[in-house]
Amino acid sequence: MPKAAVWDEAEANDIIRRHDGREGAMLPILHDLQAVFGCISPAAVRLVADALNRTRAEVHGVVSFYHDFREQPAGRHVLKICRAEACQSMNGEAVARQALDRFGLEWGDTTPDGHLTIEATYCLGLCSCAPSAMLDGQPIGRVDAATLDEIAREVGR
Repeated sequence: MPKAAVWDEAEANDIIRRHDGREGAMLPILHDLQAVFGCISPAAVRLVADALNRTRAEVHGVVSFYHDFREQPAGRHVLKICRAEACQSMNGEAVARQALDRFGLEWGDTTPDGHLTIEATYCLGLCSCAPSAMLDGQPIGRVDAATLDEIAREVGR
């Protein structure tokens, strides 16, 4: 996972300007800001709100509604675990709890050393291979305890 850049208001304004005049610019701006800075900080919310003539509450509402946006930088590795119905029907809740317990985290948490973040996601499109997860953008199907062991080795845990 690429290292996020340190917050730079001038660079953030350049990102926002690239979307000037675009219909429905908020989501593309937020995605671009997160891609560069690793999260959508309160400073970013303020800039986007000012640029789009929206309230900070409206922008924050979008950031908090969509699961792919985060308000804090993620760890070096991100494990997304599917919590949708197909995965639930294939023991996904138990596997998710095993993962959270194994790494000592709850949903959205990052290990104190910044090594791993675990996030919930709602459908990775791997329903026929449920339960599923994604580690650093790579899909994993049929997740079980052995798979969690492999993931732990891969992320150095």
